[in-house]
Amino acid sequence: MAGITNADFLNKVIPYGFDVATLGGYSLDAPTIEASKKIIERGRKEFDFPLDEIFSHIGSEVASIKKIHGDVKVSANVRATTPQPIIEVGNIKDLDIVEINCHCRQDEILAIGCGQEMLNRADLGDFISQVVNNVDCDVSVKIRANVDGVDTLKIARLIDDAGADYLHVDAMKKGVFDADYNLLREICNSVQIQVIGNNSVNSKLNAEKMIATGVNGFSIARGVISGNLDFKLSDF
Repeated sequence: MAGITNADFLNKVIPYGFDVATLGGYSLDAPTIEASKKIIERGRKEFDFPLDEIFSHIGSEVASIKKIHGDVKVSANVRATTPQPIIEVGNIKDLDIVEINCHCRQDEILAIGCGQEMLNRADLGDFISQVVNNVDCDVSVKIRANVDGVDTLKIARLIDDAGADYLHVDAMKKGVFDADYNLLREICNSVQIQVIGNNSVNSKLNAEKMIATGVNGFSIARGVISGNLDFKLSDF
């Protein structure tokens, strides 16, 4: 949730029982930062930090979480047009996971080939491998499922082959206000990578349906904003 998930927010929600907290999404280079500014101008939330501040800011946010919740893994979801800025984030002290954003669907981000448009990159596997081979932390890739013209299963296998540690799937299905559980099940049966399911985990029933697909875990975003989760994460 760009513009929302900062250290202050995460420190408040971690006590619900989360074992990983994800900062971001952050834009890391000139094209993505400019796109973020355009998104802000039309009224949507975004993080807006200049190039000379963004990396130190992420480092400070990681430290703020670790100071209070030292046993929680901290992830940073990031966007860039090349691997190098993501590698720089992946080497920030105490960051546990750098997450490559192949997920955002804002028009301004798509126009520069980032977000879910990354799924159409011919060099996506090499992009991910460059990050994996040059960072000190684990690497996650967050994708949006069922993107027009994209074979989600093929992408899942590519990410697995590229050496990433986690595949984070927003299992969106057009026209359905629930996750695509069947697709998640297919992904889990097709890859060796750790799969994290995402989308519509806003009730105990949906959490149970998500776990039943075979995922190694699930993520919650907007479901925690209200502070009214109707189940305990420790139950899973």
